[in-house]
Amino acid sequence: MLELRLNLAPNKEASRPVRLIILQGDIIQQQVDAIVNPTDEILSGGGGLDAIIHQAAGPRLRAACNEVRSCKTGEAIITPGFDLAAKYVIHAVGPVYIDGEHNEPELLARCYRSILALARKNNLASIAIPAISTGVFKYPCEEAAQVVHSTLVQDLTENGCGSLHEIKLILWEQEKFNIYKKVFSS
Repeated sequence: MLELRLNLAPNKEASRPVRLIILQGDIIQQQVDAIVNPTDEILSGGGGLDAIIHQAAGPRLRAACNEVRSCKTGEAIITPGFDLAAKYVIHAVGPVYIDGEHNEPELLARCYRSILALARKNNLASIAIPAISTGVFKYPCEEAAQVVHSTLVQDLTENGCGSLHEIKLILWEQEKFNIYKKVFSS
């Protein structure tokens, strides 16, 4: 497991930085209050990491998503984690990448702001987030990492973080880890 640790932005309430950890690893294995599930607008659980999280959480997660029914691109909702180690799952709908000219950066930024807002609202201390939209939604990883970096810094600086003290960005692939490490280290 590779790891990069950074202090990202001040926690206004506690006057100390939020710890940002970039890891290459499995998001399901993270010991955090919530893991983020990259999903589609109908919360299908149908492919990639979305399917893996649904399988690990058990059938009650599917039932909870069926009750919610949908979530718009750029938004997020929260459900219990059921059979996961994490108490919650934040389902976040990132944009499908077309060409970068169809509001993709704004939608991806809104998605991350929605995640942070839910973390604050639910008094979460720690969350684990994958590289949203960089898989089957085809968002170029370096462009996504730049949006994620600027969004996290801006949102936490402007809004504080409530009880949130640790954000883990979890990258399954070595290549994506290297890209995030480069972007967040500069």
